[in-house]
Amino acid sequence: MSRIPIRKCVGCMERSEKQELIRIVCNKNGEVALDAASKLPGRGAYICKAAQCLAKARKKRSLERALKHEIPAEVYDNLETELNKT
Repeated sequence: MSRIPIRKCVGCMERSEKQELIRIVCNKNGEVALDAASKLPGRGAYICKAAQCLAKARKKRSLERALKHEIPAEVYDNLETELNKT
């Protein structure tokens, strides 16, 4: 029996299965993007598929701490738009 990977949402801090969360990745060039397939290289952080989790992460700056990179406001807006699509 294989183990199911568990990750923590940076917004609500609840643990969930990796498949239920969306990965946000910061590559070596400092570009932040949504990684739906969880395959992109770089430092990653996980967030629930709820817009309120992204809002909490933005307010607490927990996404920036997890990725160890400053995130501009327009990136948050793009992430919110992408989350609303899924």
